[in-house]
Amino acid sequence: MGFVSEFKTFAMRGNVMDMAIGIIIGGAFGKIVASFVNDVIMPPIGLLVGGADFSDLKITMKEAVMNGAEIVTPAVTINYGSFVNALIDFIIIAFAIFMMIKAMNRMKKKQEEVPAPAPAPPAPSNEEKLLTEIRDLLKK
Repeated sequence: MGFVSEFKTFAMRGNVMDMAIGIIIGGAFGKIVASFVNDVIMPPIGLLVGGADFSDLKITMKEAVMNGAEIVTPAVTINYGSFVNALIDFIIIAFAIFMMIKAMNRMKKKQEEVPAPAPAPPAPSNEEKLLTEIRDLLKK
């Protein structure tokens, strides 16, 4: 089997396609959560903290070197505000995934609790049918 056909067989498996769909949806979900954190959650928290925008919080280790209005050397900073935003993103995504898995486990548990109907008894074989007919004739 050639390399291309082997790759095509691998790529077209159901598991790989499901995983690809999950990754695409996960990426979109990540963008939604990032927007939710940056645009909805962080402004009120920043207001409570004193009007600070967390994405702007940083520790300046070395100031920028300027020559008039031109930046010669940019400032060296530790942007811990961006880290706080990313941490809150992670917590929200982890909580959402936890809730989804919890709901799926609950639904799976309900499916397992419902007993399957008892299987119908097997139909009698031709030999049993014939013996039943003979028995009935002998009774008469």
